[in-house]
Amino acid sequence: MGTGATRTIRVATWNVHSCVGTDRRHDPARTAAVIDELDADVVALQEFQYPADIALETRTPVVLERLDRYECALGPTLTRLTHSFGNVLLTRHPIRDLRRLDLSHQRREPRGALAATMDVHGVDLHVVATHLGLRPAERRLQVRRIMEHIETLSSGFLVVLGDFNDWLPGRSLVRALDARFGKPPSPPSFPSAWPLLTLDRIWVHPLATLRTLAAHHSPLARRASDHLPVVAEIEVAALRRWVGGAPADGSPKECPAQRAHG
Repeated sequence: MGTGATRTIRVATWNVHSCVGTDRRHDPARTAAVIDELDADVVALQEFQYPADIALETRTPVVLERLDRYECALGPTLTRLTHSFGNVLLTRHPIRDLRRLDLSHQRREPRGALAATMDVHGVDLHVVATHLGLRPAERRLQVRRIMEHIETLSSGFLVVLGDFNDWLPGRSLVRALDARFGKPPSPPSFPSAWPLLTLDRIWVHPLATLRTLAAHHSPLARRASDHLPVVAEIEVAALRRWVGGAPADGSPKECPAQRAHG
């Protein structure tokens, strides 16, 4: 994290493939080592597997115990006899509110989102972390439910991130997020060995606070999962200026980057 006038926060999303790498080894320590490389303040993980007897409201990192500087929020979408599986949020900032959104569609694989509010240097950060379904019909419903939740939030700092499984040219279902928050960079992140598809996405609002957004291409990350992590860096000073000048009625405030990228 930066310091002084250029101080930033980093947010990341990564589908960890149950901590099974491209070499087919289950290696949670390697997963934790890649997260260390990211040096992110907030990390959204998808396809995270942990023992089923872990309490839902556990706040210390499970399986990835070396990451004890993070607070953890669990969002299981599947629970079997021996393990649970789903979304996880890791954060260096205190969680003030946490909701688990059900995004399941008919008989498809259960899906969900973690919707958290954190205190970041005195500013509310709303985070929605998710893993959408494989079929367009379910992703359409899931994006709509995410947008409905976002509309209930107070105005301010928002990050939406996760594995959106959205790759069909001309049939993208995340355009609603682009239209609402501007179109940020979308680096390819899958497959990790030769990234071609932009499955893993991050939206930041206000977009003017976004400094960089890129996939993390370290040799370890390429081996640790079939997806690469995607990391965004956000300027805190710009965020404070925007929040300080936000309309009193809570209406959205246009930012220059939205006009540039829209």
